[in-house]
Amino acid sequence: MSSRSPYNKDNVILNLTFEFSLGIMDYTTLLDEGKKFVFAKQVLRSGTSIGANVKEAQNAESKADFIHKLKIAAKEADETEYWLQLCKQHSGYPNPVGLLDKLESINKVLNKIISTSKKKTANHRIN
Repeated sequence: MSSRSPYNKDNVILNLTFEFSLGIMDYTTLLDEGKKFVFAKQVLRSGTSIGANVKEAQNAESKADFIHKLKIAAKEADETEYWLQLCKQHSGYPNPVGLLDKLESINKVLNKIISTSKKKTANHRIN
């Protein structure tokens, strides 16, 4: 499947989160159709916020601001995982097929970027 992301193909996290947001939009449409409005709103809000915070981090004013925005994205990813796990475990909700796997990939990339950025910041302070 080709990427629908309008962003530079080299920016892995931005593309992953954009594609994930599109998947979240599709999934919450299913929730709305099943009259699961509260869950649809929560999943849509937290799921698309991941990419919005990653996008905002691209224009951070400092390395600390960059890290902070990515940490917010990671927190939104954790919240999204919670909502998706609830939907997956409840028989009355559509299974979020593939979204949890994509979210796991996003979390790995986010955590690596945050960790690397923190190390670079710490090394810069030492030198």
